[in-house]
Amino acid sequence: MPKIELIQGDCLEKMKDIPDGGIDMVLTSPPYDNLRTYNGSLDWGEHIWKPVIQELFRIIKDGGVVVWVVGDATIKGSETGTSFKQALWAKECGFNLHDTMIYQKKNYVPLTHNRYEQDFEYMFVLSKGRPKTFNGIKIPVLGISGGSCFVEKDGTTRKAHSVRGVNKEKLKINIFSYATGQLRNGHPAPFPEQLANDHIISWSNEGDTILDPFAGSGTVGKMAKQLNRNCILIEKDPAYCEIAEKRINIQTDIGSCVLIVNASRRNR
Repeated sequence: MPKIELIQGDCLEKMKDIPDGGIDMVLTSPPYDNLRTYNGSLDWGEHIWKPVIQELFRIIKDGGVVVWVVGDATIKGSETGTSFKQALWAKECGFNLHDTMIYQKKNYVPLTHNRYEQDFEYMFVLSKGRPKTFNGIKIPVLGISGGSCFVEKDGTTRKAHSVRGVNKEKLKINIFSYATGQLRNGHPAPFPEQLANDHIISWSNEGDTILDPFAGSGTVGKMAKQLNRNCILIEKDPAYCEIAEKRINIQTDIGSCVLIVNASRRNR
């Protein structure tokens, strides 16, 4: 039976109660350059995200993964580049930038800027050493694949291995596409439940402990429960905590869990 801890408070303070190496995986989407107000509770900038990333490195296990879903604001015609700054800071803290993935929005809203429409966000996969878990999602290979080539450093090519037949599978590419905005649940910017599902199954195993330090409406907790993972959710806003509690508790059809609300983790 998975245990879900829902903690209301500042993640920088609450994460201090988590022991070194106490978390198997982190899946989170921090605020994006003040693009949302979050009930007026937002205090965001380098003074927050730098120590948050440092603290995540402390509490993640060796071989653990942090999936950091983030985008950039456009101010006076220029993207801020904050997402890249965060990824590079994570490397300075000791993380490997294991993969730079793309979260593509199938139903993006046209904003009629004087540039091509923006339909994606970054999903930085940060690892503490080599990831200990990778349950890669596979998709069918349709028809016959052949003729592709690898390009060597010197510019020469060699033929890639061909895959024949319709019953073969291959790993998904690192661009994940999802429809957005369908289940807002009273929160201005939730990511899709399927996104949480896909990353949880990719980078963790049943019984692992997952953390979301910016829990919002509790999507990570809901999906962790479904997938039989333990989860710690930290959320500053009391109203979002109430939404998360209801979303997790309402899933009586998928089994029970131990839900601890406003609990503090003690050092072990």
